[in-house]
Amino acid sequence: MDLWQLHIFVSVVEQKSFSRASEQIHLSQPTVSTHIKELEAHFQCRLLDRLGKVTEPTRAGTILYDYAKRMLALKQETQSAMLDFLGHTKGQLIIGGSTIPAGYILPRMMGAFKIAFPDVSIHMTVGDTGQISRAVKDGELELAVVGAQINDPDIVQEKLVEDEMKLVVPSGHEWADRESVTCKALLSQPVIAREQGSGTWKTVLASMEKAGVDVSRLEPAVTMGNSVSVIQGILNNVGISILSTIAVTEELARGSLHALSVEDLDLSRHFYLTLSRKRTRSPICEKFVQFLKDQVLA
Repeated sequence: MDLWQLHIFVSVVEQKSFSRASEQIHLSQPTVSTHIKELEAHFQCRLLDRLGKVTEPTRAGTILYDYAKRMLALKQETQSAMLDFLGHTKGQLIIGGSTIPAGYILPRMMGAFKIAFPDVSIHMTVGDTGQISRAVKDGELELAVVGAQINDPDIVQEKLVEDEMKLVVPSGHEWADRESVTCKALLSQPVIAREQGSGTWKTVLASMEKAGVDVSRLEPAVTMGNSVSVIQGILNNVGISILSTIAVTEELARGSLHALSVEDLDLSRHFYLTLSRKRTRSPICEKFVQFLKDQVLA
C-alpha cells in the first residue's frame, strides 16, 4: 500500500466510477483497476462494489476511505509546512462557502490572495450553511465562510463581514415605491422561502420569532435552494423574499428590484469565518485566515 494507491482509491469512491476516476487522475481504467486489486489484496477484503454503472465502497471501503482522506490531507499539510519553512508558499487550499459568501465575498478575496501567493491553488465548495459546516467538521474543508452561527462544540466561528438583509420585491410590485412595510403586511404576501439549511432563512425566521411573529402564518409560494433562484423567482413574480442586499446589488442599481425594510425586524447579521476546533490548520490555511481578516479590517 502507498499513498498513490490511496489517492486512486479515494478518486474512485468520490467519482463513483472507475472510468470517471481514470479520467480525473489521467490513468487508464485497467491501471486504476490494478491498483484497486492490489489494495484489496493488501487488506485481504473487497473494498468496492460495482453496482451497475455506479461503484460504491463496501463497509471496509468506507473505513479505508475515511483514513485515506486523513492520510492524504496530512501529506498535503506536510508538504505545505516544509515549503513554508523554506520560504515558499505553495500547495492547495480547499475552502467552502454558503451561497452569499461563495458568490459575492470569497471570489474577491481569493483573487487578491492569488496575486499575493500565485503558487497556491484554491478549490471552493458551495452549499448551504449546514452542509458547509459539516464539511469543515469532517475535515473535507479547511475553512469556510457561512451565514449563520453553528451550535457545535467542534466548530469555532468568528464574525467576518456584516450583512444587511431587506425585503426584496420586483419593480412593478405594489410596494416598490415604499421604504418599509409591517410584519403583518408581509404575512399577506406569497413569500419565496429558502431550504432548511439556509443561514439566510434561519436568520429571517429567528428575527420574526423574536419580534413575536407567528412564522407558521407565512405563506411560502415556493421553496428554493439558493439566492440566484430566489432572485429569478422575484423577477418573474413568483413571490417576494428577504435577501442579503449584497446578492441583489446589480438588480437594485438597475431598478429591476426594490429593497425595503420590515418594521420591528432586525435583519442585520454577520457572515462567519468557520473552522474546525480540533483539526490542525495547514500553513496555507493560516495565511488565508489572516489574509481574510486583514482584508476586512483594511
